[in-house]
Amino acid sequence: MNTDTTPDNAPVGAWLPGFIALAAIWGSSFLFIKVGVAELHPVQLTLYRVVAGALTLLVVLAVLRDRLPREPRVWAHLTVVAAFGVAVPFTLFGYGEQRVESMLAGIWNATTPLIVLPLAVLVFRTERLTLRRAVGLGLGFVGVLVVLGVWEGIGGAHFTGQLMCFGAAACYGVAIPYQKRFVAGSTHSGLSLSTAQLLLAAAQLAIVTPFVAGLPPLPTDLSAGVVASVLTLGALGTGLAFVINMRNIRVAGASTASTVTYLIPIFAVLIGAVALDERLNWHQPVGALIVLLGVAVSQGVFSRRRSSPVVGLGAPAAPVAEPARR
Repeated sequence: MNTDTTPDNAPVGAWLPGFIALAAIWGSSFLFIKVGVAELHPVQLTLYRVVAGALTLLVVLAVLRDRLPREPRVWAHLTVVAAFGVAVPFTLFGYGEQRVESMLAGIWNATTPLIVLPLAVLVFRTERLTLRRAVGLGLGFVGVLVVLGVWEGIGGAHFTGQLMCFGAAACYGVAIPYQKRFVAGSTHSGLSLSTAQLLLAAAQLAIVTPFVAGLPPLPTDLSAGVVASVLTLGALGTGLAFVINMRNIRVAGASTASTVTYLIPIFAVLIGAVALDERLNWHQPVGALIVLLGVAVSQGVFSRRRSSPVVGLGAPAAPVAEPARR
């Protein structure tokens, strides 16, 4: 399936339930990260969730009788994507949520498309910079400054946590155009590429974790809430969410499916407020709206004829895999 040519003309009822479900799954991931880092080192949490996600996709791969890539070149490129698209950003969100609210992490995730665009234009040369996209980038940059509240001064653990979340989004900004440049032309399915990507990320984390955080505790040493959060992050948010996303692309088209970007921070804020009683300063949701406006402008949402989206989701709850957008 070529997602660039998939028409966005399906009946709303055919794709809306999956669309809302995906936004809720990815939006709730920040809550589960927050719960997980209460007892686990961020690197350990990432290792557990990636292993759970990889096992889930291996099961789906077997059920669908798909297979993993065999070409060494594909595995080599996916090693880079696994690091910048899974292992590092997942871990950075964990570090960030030790210092900031889960809802604020969800807001920072929404900046991913704005980071992807300049890298795709200047470094990987997979996109062209138009006036519309430049205006969108400018709006997004203003929104980032508003979210940070730069007029209040810079420094402190909270500011550091925000930078870590922004760094996670920046990692997606590297991984997405890299994969579009070097892997998107592969004949393998998105499911196959994502499964391989998670397996590689799990291997990377298995090597690094003992040196950074020590051996992870056994599940029996963790509370039921943390175990449930890890399983949900891995099996649902990092595994099955990809399957739902593939269906959304197939039914609604890539452009429509990509607009789930705008709902993820909404769910993250609502869930953080209800489940964790978190609160935001006034400038953070205002900045988020400006960021989302910049994303919408850069992706041509307000144009009469929308072009293909620059990127897919940068959500930390699911892998990035082309050709099926992630």
